[in-house]
Amino acid sequence: MSDHQHEHTAEGDPCAADSGAERYWTVDEHLADILGTVGPLPPLDLQLLEAQGCLTVERITAGVDLPPFDNSSMDGYAVRIADIEGATEEYPSVLTVVGDIAAGAADLPVVGPGQCARIMTGAPLPPGAEAVVPVEWTDGGSGGKDAAVGMAPHSSSPEGAGGEVRVFQPAENGAFVRRRGDDITAGQVVLPEGTLLGPAQIGLLAAIGQDSVRVRPRPRVVVLSTGSELVQPGTAVGPGQISDSNSFALTAAARDAGAIAYRVGGVPDDAARLREVVEDQLIRADLVVTSGGVSVGAYDVVKEALAPEGGEQPPLGAISFRKLRMQPGKPQGFGLLDGTVPLFALPGNPVSAYLSFELFVRPAIRAMLGAEEVHRPVVRAVLSQGLRSPSGRRQFARARYVAGGPGEPGSVAPVGGAGSHLVGPLAQANSVIVVPEDTTSVEAGEQVEVVLLEAADRPI
Repeated sequence: MSDHQHEHTAEGDPCAADSGAERYWTVDEHLADILGTVGPLPPLDLQLLEAQGCLTVERITAGVDLPPFDNSSMDGYAVRIADIEGATEEYPSVLTVVGDIAAGAADLPVVGPGQCARIMTGAPLPPGAEAVVPVEWTDGGSGGKDAAVGMAPHSSSPEGAGGEVRVFQPAENGAFVRRRGDDITAGQVVLPEGTLLGPAQIGLLAAIGQDSVRVRPRPRVVVLSTGSELVQPGTAVGPGQISDSNSFALTAAARDAGAIAYRVGGVPDDAARLREVVEDQLIRADLVVTSGGVSVGAYDVVKEALAPEGGEQPPLGAISFRKLRMQPGKPQGFGLLDGTVPLFALPGNPVSAYLSFELFVRPAIRAMLGAEEVHRPVVRAVLSQGLRSPSGRRQFARARYVAGGPGEPGSVAPVGGAGSHLVGPLAQANSVIVVPEDTTSVEAGEQVEVVLLEAADRPI
């Protein structure tokens, strides 16, 4: 697999020796072009489970109280306070049981003086009752005083409770009662705009009676890799072939960023075939990611397929192929397919592809989600061993970061060599050391900028 690079006129580019030299973009210029092109997706009304991982686009107000009625937090008996005042093991209060109340009951008995009702957890508190005494405080269960002398509970089933029950200790007004509106009151804002919907938030929406919610949808990302040498993992690898790892890593990275990602897999170095695959995928894509076919070489298949020059077919979109002042990941492509779908053409080497995704594609996905913060967290850390960097390029070195104590910087150490094919060290890295373009060496003990790859996202 080889990649061919498009050349640009370098008007006003300080990196160009003359107007005929090709332009090198800075990382910041390329990222600014991306974020200036990509924006939040239009909001949709989605069913609750389909909305998981999305951001709300408006504040959500409860239309009901939670709980919607006073209810019992225990299995026991609904009682009047005056009837059990002073109750003890030796001198229990004896109450007449006037009925059962199960969860979901609609017809409730009225509890008058000297009376009680057997009640289940979650069942509504009946009229006249002021508190609930747990069944363990009575002889209506296995733990009461008279159970020791062989007294059976007054009823073994929730239906037809009757007779008498003895209560062995008093309770305060409202004991073991969940009051209406204790959790949420009608009219209360329960979720502000921009809330990330996880399991708890979806449960809350269901609890207040909503079956759908208006959100920014998760972008649908199609990932494919190019190269005639690629074979599906689990398939026998022949001479000159390698397993396709990029499409798996990038699909996983897209999902980690919050997208719904579809892995297409390897496409041979055939421009017509690649064009056909991309056109087929546009029906379900909000964003397309390719890897390979973008650097200098005889098989610049991505450029040939997506932005042909002088060919019989028109370009699929306005795609710009660039060289960036960075290492790894110098060759990049970005633009819009059909004027609407962002396409990222990433390098084919695994490390270059993954770091390019983190730096450029992930922020775009976060922007499409409507996230307030689209970038990974950045910290300062003490470098534990020296590091060299090429002049004129911003280096992104794989690293292991260890957090420091309160108020202290953490430490960071490079992982593996500089080769962009080394996937072993990449799997060990949890961060990236950033070395500026004008810095060629950093000594051990100096502080450096570190992008955290495995840290939790900043609040959305």
